[in-house]
Amino acid sequence: MLRRGFLAGTAGLVAAGAGTLARPAIAQPAEKLVFVPQGNLASLDPVWTTATVTRNYAFLVFETLYGVDAKLNPKPQMVEGHTVSDDGKRWTMALRPGLTFHDGEKVLARDCVASLQRWMKRDAIGQLLGARLDALEAPDDRTLVFRLNKPFAALPYALGKTQPSAAVIMPARLAATDPFKPVTEAIGNGPYKFEAKEFNSGNLAVFTKHTGYVPRDEPPDFTAGGKRAYIERIEWRIVPEAATAANALAAGEVDWVEQPIPDLLPMLKRNADVVVDRLDPYGLYPVGRFNTLQGPTAKQGVRQAILAAVDPVEVMQAVVGDDPSAYHAPIGCYLYGTPSANDAGMDRLGGKKPVAEIKAMLQQAGYDGEKLVLLHPTDQPFYDAMSQVLAATMKRIGINVDDQSMDWGTVVQRRNSREPLDKGGWSMFPASFPAADYLDPLGAPALRGNGPKAWYGWPSMPKVEELHSAWLDATDEATRKKLAAEIQLDVLTYAPYVPLGQYSLATAWRKSVTGQLRGPVPVFWNLQKA
Repeated sequence: MLRRGFLAGTAGLVAAGAGTLARPAIAQPAEKLVFVPQGNLASLDPVWTTATVTRNYAFLVFETLYGVDAKLNPKPQMVEGHTVSDDGKRWTMALRPGLTFHDGEKVLARDCVASLQRWMKRDAIGQLLGARLDALEAPDDRTLVFRLNKPFAALPYALGKTQPSAAVIMPARLAATDPFKPVTEAIGNGPYKFEAKEFNSGNLAVFTKHTGYVPRDEPPDFTAGGKRAYIERIEWRIVPEAATAANALAAGEVDWVEQPIPDLLPMLKRNADVVVDRLDPYGLYPVGRFNTLQGPTAKQGVRQAILAAVDPVEVMQAVVGDDPSAYHAPIGCYLYGTPSANDAGMDRLGGKKPVAEIKAMLQQAGYDGEKLVLLHPTDQPFYDAMSQVLAATMKRIGINVDDQSMDWGTVVQRRNSREPLDKGGWSMFPASFPAADYLDPLGAPALRGNGPKAWYGWPSMPKVEELHSAWLDATDEATRKKLAAEIQLDVLTYAPYVPLGQYSLATAWRKSVTGQLRGPVPVFWNLQKA
């Protein structure tokens, strides 16, 4: 079994340990908790989009066959466990009893088959699994059988990971939706139900306790263990203005603000009724993603010039300020301090070459002043800061930047377009992945090079795909480290994105709320409110 827990404590961004924060000894039911998410919930389909806000909502509403603990080790969640054949090519899993969807229907093995088949067409790890899968069967209502053509030791982790896109289970009728079209009905089996009638995108999303949910008889540990919902109603209030959200928290008008901006943290820390902490021990991995199909960024030389121009330290300081404990930069394709981290190709990263030299790179690449469309989300302060630095840097080296301001929900929609720039296409946008994606090559969407099936930007890197497969087959750490370095060198040479660093964000909540679980996703089970 591939172990994912080695990172705990190594990233250097969060001093606090994993586990559960203090909670009352006796569960006290509360009617409502008001949460301000990092941005608008623009899509209800966590398989179709990798938007972090949608991923976070998904873990209220849906479940995965396995969960992961705070160290990202997989544990059975919807399943009782598994058996594996001696050759590692046949996995058999049994669903635990008592699983029901929010529409009252029982969760059946065929729902899981349909959900996983759709997920495997969209997710980076799912695609790797799909390439090794001969058949996925449901011989009865509770049994799943994976028949593989090659062993896939990471199967429990793949089925339980929290990084987008998570392998969430939905009714087969919804999972039958084309994976390249969003599901618009939110029916899962998780501890909270999505209240569609109250949903107002850009303003409000409501979740109520799923009374038919049966938690595992274990202590909670991030998305593993027993998910006990103590609060009857969760309200997500969309508040684009950071100061408004922070003031509402200080005044007790909301209970939890997911990502208060660094400038407002001193004010919140002075409030005796507010807790400021970092629950995510891994942080975020931000990128400036290129469209490799259309416009000037279809030219590798143009992408390499931008990679050489952008200073990751400047970007990180614009995002989180001057506190060196809040970020690492520059970094390559993997998290700082992990076994996969290496120096291969790092000389290609920016902030060092003279502007004249970078302009010469652009000229050699054949850049002739054509427009570069930057999708610039202004409603999320961190993406806004990244975009401002990216735009200024590219203008400084002579690129004709069309800096298009919009909200994040519009970016999520527009980045799907593969059309030319004059027909609504794009050249670049900022994004931040959960840093746990980049422990190694396994779950890193931005490192895939499988063309039309790749993450937005759709790079074609056949050698990188071969190296991914070799990494999966490797049985020793030394070989994996060597292959991870080869992947990084090839990725930074092809330049499908600009690595912008690694950063950690604080979160803040009222002291009346207890029971928070540490991990990369804000979760709402185990929470209690006085």
